[in-house]
Amino acid sequence: MPSAADLITSLTATVPDFPKPGILFRDLTPVFANGEALRVVTDALVEPFRGEVDAVAGVEARGFVLAAAAAYALGVGMLIIRKPGKLPRPHLSQSYDLEYGSATLELQPDDLPPASRVLVLDDLLATGGTLSAAIDLVQRANWTVAGVSVVLELEGLGGRAVLAGHTVRSLVTL
Repeated sequence: MPSAADLITSLTATVPDFPKPGILFRDLTPVFANGEALRVVTDALVEPFRGEVDAVAGVEARGFVLAAAAAYALGVGMLIIRKPGKLPRPHLSQSYDLEYGSATLELQPDDLPPASRVLVLDDLLATGGTLSAAIDLVQRANWTVAGVSVVLELEGLGGRAVLAGHTVRSLVTL
């Protein structure tokens, strides 16, 4: 059976100049569309955290795919960290900068009891802005960040340093 890294490397599509000129976008949807790859990648993302989490939080939007699969694999619940205006109940908001602009994320803090252990999942770690905002939201909800797990890490953009103090798992580093 191929490794998670082999499947990610062989199936990921690279799209130049998306969402704007100069950005080389790594599209993981072919990985998600392949049943074997989705299973192997999900298992690799969660393995170091098995038995250590109460819920998995997925960051919009590709993080939702990963978090749903991971929560199922771990037998825990799933939280969603969304773009503004998508959550109907009281929520926390966190704005941040990313490599091609700025954005805001939101989270409903009453979905879990205080001190719950949360694994934060997303597809990509680049500058660390998105995941740092997600971590801030989890902590502001009075939950504990059990770790961060991503499929791809763009090493040259320094995102890991932004997440210092947290356990970060990446399956492929470019």
